[in-house]
Amino acid sequence: MKNQTNLPAVKNIVLVHGAFADGSGYKGVYEALTQQGYQVTVVQNPLTSLKDDVTATHLALDAQDGPAILAGHSWGGAVITEAGNHPKVAGLVYIAAFQPDNNESALQWFQTAPPAPENGVLPPDEKGIVYYDKAKYHAGFCADLSQEEAAFMYASQGAFYGECFLSPISAAAWRNKPTFGIVATEDKSINPDIQRNMYTRSNTQITEIKGSHAVYVSQPQKVAAVIAEAAQQVSGN
Repeated sequence: MKNQTNLPAVKNIVLVHGAFADGSGYKGVYEALTQQGYQVTVVQNPLTSLKDDVTATHLALDAQDGPAILAGHSWGGAVITEAGNHPKVAGLVYIAAFQPDNNESALQWFQTAPPAPENGVLPPDEKGIVYYDKAKYHAGFCADLSQEEAAFMYASQGAFYGECFLSPISAAAWRNKPTFGIVATEDKSINPDIQRNMYTRSNTQITEIKGSHAVYVSQPQKVAAVIAEAAQQVSGN
């Protein structure tokens, strides 16, 4: 491990996954950040409701020994928008993520541009669970991963309840916390222009990375670099 005396004041990172995935996808980002001396926690969202995912994220934040950067991918962006009001959150990082404002839902933003042909988000089933079409998962979610990696991600995803997409934000943390955003330029699940529009509106510091919706899996070093930069900036370094 590198000499931690050079670490910024914010050394804790909390990572939140989105729909059609689980926390295991953050392994590469975790490794890149821990090798730099950061303390990293990966939240396992229940994906049952916005409230439940925020509660899970708050539990992880409660356990931090100091200020933290809170990062979220995809649906996880909505989660960190609400959970980011936690007093230990020093900054937010959106990774190809939804960034709703007060009284807005993730679904509202998802519908602001036509979906790519590869997009495989299905309507809710009789239990209210939204799945991603297995036949489209590789091309639509993680085209820059191997078929084997895509198959594992599909197999390990959580059951995502559709009511999450419909739940409005009550207090958008990006309104009062330093905010950084990654646009995945090859994203077939959330149109990159939707990402740009959300981030531009909120005055988010934007980094564009060539990658699929699963850019945090395919480009972990680049994603980790944005998170580390956020930690340094909020620390005044």
